[in-house]
Amino acid sequence: MAIGALVLGACGTGGDSAGGEAQPAEAATASPTTASAPAENEALQAFADAATVDGSAFDVAALAGRDTVAWFWAPWCVICGGEGPDVADVADRYGDQATILGVAGRGELDDMATFVDNTGTGGFPHLADLDGTIWASFGIYSQPAYAFIDDDGTVEVWIGSLGADALAERIDTLVAS
Repeated sequence: MAIGALVLGACGTGGDSAGGEAQPAEAATASPTTASAPAENEALQAFADAATVDGSAFDVAALAGRDTVAWFWAPWCVICGGEGPDVADVADRYGDQATILGVAGRGELDDMATFVDNTGTGGFPHLADLDGTIWASFGIYSQPAYAFIDDDGTVEVWIGSLGADALAERIDTLVAS
């Protein structure tokens, strides 16, 4: 599946987990997708066959018509672990406005479950992308990363860390559009 994305971040950390300003990439590699109706939101199809870290089936239909933030992380990533509590706090604040979704990759299922427990991020679903299909669908090549999926189907990808303040600002922009 090809998902158009605006690549906003640079490889590695785009900011510090204390809310530092993330830096955009020097050159975008694609452009935003064209708008589509939520039921036709191609970006959401990347999650269609996913299972959660705890082994449950994931209901992609719950994302239809919702702004969604996918947080891509790896269980061994120290930066991901450091920003986990910030992501959990922001998810608590914005849960009624946007869906926050973790997408774990590059690790073993048991390690992914331990990461969720250790970071306090169990308040929102985490998908286990064991084969890297979801990461590849969004062009994610490094963690942490984010995909901001507007309810109209537009996707913006940020490669790198975002502190709580920067993440909240991006979600404010997402839900306002």
